[in-house]
Parts: sequence; C-alpha cells; structure tokens
Amino acid sequence: MRDIRKIHDAGGHPVVALDGVSLDFARGTFTAIMGPSGSGKSTLLRCAAGLERPTEGRIVLAGVDMGGRSEKERTELRRAHVGFVFQAFNLVESLTAAQNVELPSRFAGRRIGREQVTRALAAVGLAERARHRPSQLSGGQQQRVALARALVTRPAVLFADEPTGALDTVTSREVLRMMRMLVDEEGQTTLMVTHDPVAAASADVVVFLRDGRIADRVPLDRRSGADHAAEIAARMTRLES
Repeated sequence: MRDIRKIHDAGGHPVVALDGVSLDFARGTFTAIMGPSGSGKSTLLRCAAGLERPTEGRIVLAGVDMGGRSEKERTELRRAHVGFVFQAFNLVESLTAAQNVELPSRFAGRRIGREQVTRALAAVGLAERARHRPSQLSGGQQQRVALARALVTRPAVLFADEPTGALDTVTSREVLRMMRMLVDEEGQTTLMVTHDPVAAASADVVVFLRDGRIADRVPLDRRSGADHAAEIAARMTRLES
C-alpha cells in the first residue's frame, strides 16, 4: 500500500478514513491492525483486499497492481488471491463442513476437488469433522471451518476481520493458535483487524492507526517470552487517551 487516502461521503460532508497510509505486508508474515474506534482499521483491510477503491494511492496485491482494474477484474483477482474470515462464521446450517468449505468456489464457477477440501479441513484440524453440520460443531470449530473455506484455494493473503470477536477466551486462543500455525507451517500471509491485545499478540507485527494515519508500528519478538499482550494494551491505552 502506497500513500493510500480514502475519503467517504457522509451526507455531503467528506470524511477522511485513511490519510496517506503506506504499508508492506511480507509473504509468510502475520500482521495485526489495531486502533481506536473510527481509526480506519476496517477501511484499511477493505482497501488492501480490493473490496474498496482508495481515493488516492496505489495497492499491489500478490504482485498485481489493483489500480485501473475493472470491477470484474478486481473480483477475479480476489477470487484468485484472497481469503476472508469474519467475526460471523457465515456457515450454511443445512450443509456439512466440507460442503461449506466448497460452497464459495461453486458460486464462483470454480470446481475444486475433494482432496483440496480434505486438505483444507486437515490444515485446521477438522479432517474428521468433514461430514458434521454447523450445529454439531463448537464455535471454535465453526470458525475453523470458515478458515478452511478461506484457505481452500491457497490464497496469497488471508484477511481476517475480528475473527475471534464472537468467541469466548478459550475458544479464541484455539483459533489464534490455528492461525499462527498456518503462518508458521504453511507460510500463509495474514492480515488481521482486531481490538483484542491478546489476539494481536499472535502476530509478527502490530500496526496502530489513529485518525486514519499510522500512529505506531511494533514488531514482536516471538522468541522472547515477553507479555506482548500487556505491551499492546498499554500502547492502545496511550492512543485512546
């Protein structure tokens, strides 16, 4: 992302959501985006993923410059290179875990093999739950199905928007461990928006936004054993004060 500005029209009044943001997200790394409410976190994620066009600036996703692309081309680029996980699991209750993993690809007119689905579920530790429906799964297992659905096409980047927001503490840790493992073992580039310092502590770097600008960028030494969640919470407190 280079010099990204995003201006929304709020009832005829321009609102600057992002103001000159430049960031790189290296392959195989896990980045958390934090900031006070209204700081531009979700707008940054949506612009980075090609869901919204920035007002100004340049975005290159998986080596492809998103500028000047038609909506159809942008949709095709997202389908080829992007996976999404949200706070809501968005699973279809009448379908099995395997069928839920396969569903978006079917909607996109892309055929994926049973082996791909099985591999995606195995990557999140749910190979044995392929035939279970959402009502037969815990909240953490449902979110892991959503992760498998995002990963089945081997996306260049996984975008996660508050992926643990609807989960209890124990289940959140389970999902975060899974996301961390996917980065470490599968090299899955991940960008996560979160308000939770514990979730952010799973990342390699935390980017803090305030008023649409980068206020801080903190790399985390995962080998140090330090309480990164406490450090992140303290920085958030200073930003909000």
